[in-house]
Amino acid sequence: MRGMLGISLVLIAVAAAVAIIPAAGVALAAGDEPGEYIDRRVLIWNLFFRMMTVAFTVGAVVSGTIIWQVWRFRESHPKAKPTPYEGTDW
Repeated sequence: MRGMLGISLVLIAVAAAVAIIPAAGVALAAGDEPGEYIDRRVLIWNLFFRMMTVAFTVGAVVSGTIIWQVWRFRESHPKAKPTPYEGTDW
């Protein structure tokens, strides 16, 4: 249980960092000289690209974890045995 809490906190911290860093970049992106403007299309595309990269990475990790779980705990696994709650009919 303690491990899940630590993982959850790390994931929340990463999500917060992913959201805060681009927002700080937009806030500080204005130039010092008058007449220097921010190209918002570039900033929006950059934010979209970063978020999609994070989404694909998280999706790959979740998919890999699901595949590993299915493969590891399949019924035909040589070390698979029923738990006391499932009964012992084999």
